Amino acid sequence: MHINNTSTYRTKRFWAGILLAQFLLFFSLSKVEFAVNFFSDFFQFQKGFHQMLFSQVPFSVGDVFYIALGIVLLYFILKISNKKSRKIFLLRLLIVVNILYFTYQLFWGMLYFQKPLIENLPKGAITLAETKALTLKYLVLCKESRQLVKEDKNGVFMMTDLKKMKNDILQNQKNLQTLEGHKKGENINAFKPSLFEGVISYSGILGYYNPFTAEAQYNAELPSTYLPFTLAHESMHQLGFAREQEANFTAYLIGKNATNLELKYSTEYFVLKSLLNSLSEKNPEFVKLVIQNYSPEMKRDRSADKAFANKHKGILDMIFEYTNDLFLKSNQQEGSVTYSYFVDLLIRYERGIR
Repeated sequence: MHINNTSTYRTKRFWAGILLAQFLLFFSLSKVEFAVNFFSDFFQFQKGFHQMLFSQVPFSVGDVFYIALGIVLLYFILKISNKKSRKIFLLRLLIVVNILYFTYQLFWGMLYFQKPLIENLPKGAITLAETKALTLKYLVLCKESRQLVKEDKNGVFMMTDLKKMKNDILQNQKNLQTLEGHKKGENINAFKPSLFEGVISYSGILGYYNPFTAEAQYNAELPSTYLPFTLAHESMHQLGFAREQEANFTAYLIGKNATNLELKYSTEYFVLKSLLNSLSEKNPEFVKLVIQNYSPEMKRDRSADKAFANKHKGILDMIFEYTNDLFLKSNQQEGSVTYSYFVDLLIRYERGIR
């Protein structure tokens, strides 16, 4: 018995050491441009294979994986709480964590250390006047686009064809070639409605990318103002843009001139809200004035969005916002509360195309 205990203790130390070595290894590799580029190239290979494989399944394979993983981890925790089985199941948990961490970093984690997109855009300080001018521009664009889309019986914007929206987004990915030529889409529809939609509506989650299956999950309960741009955002993760605000920016690039008017309006609406959010503390009176100048149709959309948010507000939303904030900051990103990086990218891009 003493021999078995000693062997288990040594094995646990070994796997704990492997986990620490992984932390140090990937941290070191994140500082090496060649290594980051290697992981970026590998991502293009593995995500194409995974999308081809899992797109044939009508439901989210990634969500099923998360459910199974949650059950396994809960089982391990229960076993670890039992003194008799604690040692062996703590060892097994260490092994599982090692495998998951290595796979996550290989498939996705290292992409957070790619060269920031802002380095490809014009430099110079962003001024308040510039931000306000762009806000007014997008107010006009939103008003114009809103007149061209359909409404439901309550006069709220309604997306009419989800399948067509997904296909149009995949086609529009080609517009990114001048910005990031080495990232390419597979033209494979790997968008999946989340199996957790009844829960994530209360968490503030609009969609998420599964790095283990390369599927783009979306919350099918979202209002139509959110859904097209959310799909575009998650499709940008599928291309390899890991940072949240860079996924927003590249989604904006494929949506701003889209022939699909529903995608165009959803994109412009997101941009307008982001600009207003960035001005809310610096110039609240200007923000109030812009909202007052929404068209009647846009005001109805805004009221519907607020009603959806208020209906699903709760403790889960606050918990997710806090944990997501920590996750983003741990991956070289701003926290979940701010959109300033997206606004910086947007304004610098707009500055360059004038």
